[in-house]
Order: sequence, then C-alpha cells, then structure tokens
Amino acid sequence: MTCDLETPGGRRSIEFRRRGSAWEMTLDGRILSADVTALAGRWALLIGPPSPGGFGGASGETDATSKSAGRPARSYEVAVERRSNGERMVYVNGVAVPVSIIDPRERLVRRRGSGSAETGPWSIVSPMPGRIVKVLVREGDVVAAQQGLVVVEAMKMENELRAPRAGQVSAVKVVEGMSVEGGTVLIVME
Repeated sequence: MTCDLETPGGRRSIEFRRRGSAWEMTLDGRILSADVTALAGRWALLIGPPSPGGFGGASGETDATSKSAGRPARSYEVAVERRSNGERMVYVNGVAVPVSIIDPRERLVRRRGSGSAETGPWSIVSPMPGRIVKVLVREGDVVAAQQGLVVVEAMKMENELRAPRAGQVSAVKVVEGMSVEGGTVLIVME
C-alpha cells in the first residue's frame, strides 16, 4: 500500500510491503525494515535498515542491529489521535506532529466505482494486503455514512473500513479469514 502524508515539514510518501513474516517500507525513496506491535491503543515501531529476513535476519538474531548495514534500528512509540476534520495528531515518542493522510482508498473508491461520486455503484477496497477479520454487513443491508463494513488485519493492526456515504450493500465479495491483496474489492455499494 502506498499513501502520502502531509506534515508541517512537507509531503512524504510511504509504501508498505509484506516480505515473508516481516514488513518493509519505503519512506521518501529509502527502503527500511519495519516491525510493528500494537500495545494498548499505541504502536511500538522498530525501524531499521533492510535485512533479508526482516529484524533478526535469516539467522534469527534477536538484537535490533542490522549486521548487513552496520547501523542500529531505531525504536519509536507511536499513538494516533483522530481529529474531527479528518486530520490526525500523531505522537512519536511523545512529540505531537499534525498529519493529513492522503488516503489511497478514497482514490480507489472513485476510480473503481462505475458511477459518479454521488450516484451509481462504488467499491470498498482493501488499502493493503491483509486478512479479513470480520464482515460487519450482508448483501441488502442499508448502511449510514461512516458505518463499519469490514475489518481487515494488516501489519498486526485491525482496520475497520467504513462506508464513505450512506447506501445499500449490493455485494459482499469476501468472507472472514480470507487473505486479500491491496486493491481487492471487498464490498460493492449503491
């Protein structure tokens, strides 16, 4: 999955990819290994130089040093506070950074939907590779704007995908436990 972030320091591009049991991210063109653990509403994030098997490498080393790059990984505590205007306040090791996420799901909904932004069917798609944890609606259900539709687990985090506007579910394309790729159509609405 690729997304752009607007921060006080400018726009930054981030791409996440699954590499076996590890995650790799590209931040402004730099490739890094990433390990994310959810802890009581926050995330512990370990970022370092890329290594063949992610953190620990193929040999199973448990320290946070990449032997191939010779540089230590850095650990961050990250918490995200949602704001009413769609922006977020991201706390990195206690330092507040205002962030606007340019959400690729919105672009995919507009691109994949055969109707205009206000009429016709549209698709809810997976923002990144993951596993369907819970399907919250059935075909024929009428849903309100921002109502939860499906929960996708990606990068050890559960993401509830919500209806961008009120409508009716015309098709549910996934079942619980199913693995999906980024961009996979999960729900079709009209």
